[in-house]
Amino acid sequence: MPDTTLSDPFEQARAVADAVLYEGYLLYPYRASAAKNQLRWQFGVLVPPAYADDALGEYTWCQTQLLAEPRPGARLHWRLRFLAAQRRTVESDSGDGFRPVPSADVDGVIHLPFDETVEQSADLVLTPADLVGTPDHVHTVDIPGDTTTEQLSPSVRLHRERHPLRAELRLHAELLPGPYGVLRLTATITNLTERKGAFTSVYVEEGHLPNASPEAAQVGGALERPEALRHSLIAAHSVFALTAGNFVSLLDPPEWAKAAVQECRNIRTWPVMLGPEGSREVMLSAPVILYDHPVVAPESPGDMFDALEIDELLVLRTLTLTDEEKRQVRATDPRGEALLGRAETMPPEVFERLHGAIRQLRPAPAAEQADVFGTRTPWWDPGADSSVDPATDTVVIDGTPVGRGSRVRLHPGGRRSDAQDMFLVDRIATVQAVLLDVDGSTHLAVTLDDDPAADLQILQGRFRYFAPEELTVVPDERGDPSVAAGSVTSEERA
Repeated sequence: MPDTTLSDPFEQARAVADAVLYEGYLLYPYRASAAKNQLRWQFGVLVPPAYADDALGEYTWCQTQLLAEPRPGARLHWRLRFLAAQRRTVESDSGDGFRPVPSADVDGVIHLPFDETVEQSADLVLTPADLVGTPDHVHTVDIPGDTTTEQLSPSVRLHRERHPLRAELRLHAELLPGPYGVLRLTATITNLTERKGAFTSVYVEEGHLPNASPEAAQVGGALERPEALRHSLIAAHSVFALTAGNFVSLLDPPEWAKAAVQECRNIRTWPVMLGPEGSREVMLSAPVILYDHPVVAPESPGDMFDALEIDELLVLRTLTLTDEEKRQVRATDPRGEALLGRAETMPPEVFERLHGAIRQLRPAPAAEQADVFGTRTPWWDPGADSSVDPATDTVVIDGTPVGRGSRVRLHPGGRRSDAQDMFLVDRIATVQAVLLDVDGSTHLAVTLDDDPAADLQILQGRFRYFAPEELTVVPDERGDPSVAAGSVTSEERA
């Protein structure tokens, strides 16, 4: 159901939507032999019912709920976008017909089996007012399968196969009580694809291509995710647009809408505003968490398929690949080959922009006037209070003043419950500081005497803290329990 009026708002959102669509499509080092490029696509995957398993986190459906303020005559545009996996195999003619092979070299160019993708979309154009008080609007999406063959040489060819897919789009509208005329829209996407036969399982390891041969596919008989992905909606996300009216931000709603926003239930999706800051006509419901009005950094030279990473770092890593690894990248996927080409030919001025950018410059605030009367000074500043000194202060334990350098025996658990305390009972420690907090409680910072890293912890200021009632004094060699604060150091004991 294409509609030319969709193109403008959806094209404005395309850069961000494409970043979501291809998130995780291919990851560094961009080789098919890398394990993480065999276990692919973790975001927005709606699997077929035969593979769905709540325990494994594999689901057939997702739900978006958002609030809309349509004006009279408004039309709602809902576009579903996703990737459909397309299996690419390399076949060689050995004399008795073409058979799948792990790889083939044609005129110095290596070719490998890999799962490519084809972009898919479905559009719904509805009038929101017509949905209120009526049954859910249900639309079935059928994506046909396809099979193609690309002859590379008389004895080598690439065979591509894409399975048919079926999905259901369901839309429900509810008019919320109140004077604002707000609609709560519930949009559900469900994968209804049926597959005959059982899924198989493969063992994935570095250098092993899944499903390279029928023999490699039969290992455990469990459901295999790579095969299930070929019947899945991958990176599924939705873009909603209103021709007349606005959506309500779910991240920063107005005060009157906060209660209604809290009642929205978004399951495996995250709706945010799209378009320029302040606009409210378009929303993206993505399988990753974004902020309102997300944008792709203008410095980014192209898709690295990992928006959570830093482009500069990925480009530098890509340039460190060996010639053989680059050869495998080019054989893996055309998008990987294009990424490698951008990295190798990137002009210095473009690469420099990847190092960082300054945005939203603001004038520096004027210097504050001196606080003559001390009204902005905190009521207690331990750094300025000469009456306290952790290095020389003491606390009385069993009638003995204990301070820095005193040796104590630990009896933890008086004020807290910590499973680690069982390892500290009756251990001997040395007090490093006596601390007083703003509530008037005293704490002793100690290091364990039998800890070989005690001196390092003292240098780093990393201590264990105990209350006075959790400690008893250990007499020195002369049997004198009193030790002057600061009179014994860890170096002297050593």
